[in-house]
Amino acid sequence: MNNFEKHINGEKPVVVDFFAEWCGPCKMMGPVLHDVKEKIGDRATILKLDIDKASFYADLYGVRAVPTLIIFKKGEIIWRKSGVTPALEILQHLNMHLS
Repeated sequence: MNNFEKHINGEKPVVVDFFAEWCGPCKMMGPVLHDVKEKIGDRATILKLDIDKASFYADLYGVRAVPTLIIFKKGEIIWRKSGVTPALEILQHLNMHLS
């Protein structure tokens, strides 16, 4: 099991940002995710996954548009959304699954 799989199968929720270097809207997610991380601290993990370098996972999870955010907990997808997403919306879904 690699690091990505260890994270998404863990007890803490994990926000995975599927992005691409060439994607303009993806660049807008950086400050949003930074804001989310500041508010949740170590209660959740945020990972960025470049779909061009990790196409296996993009295919596995049916990522067809970037940015796509998927929140995992214990290996299960608990929320997903494509497009630029406000921090408040991400936090609302995370808070429902924080211990």
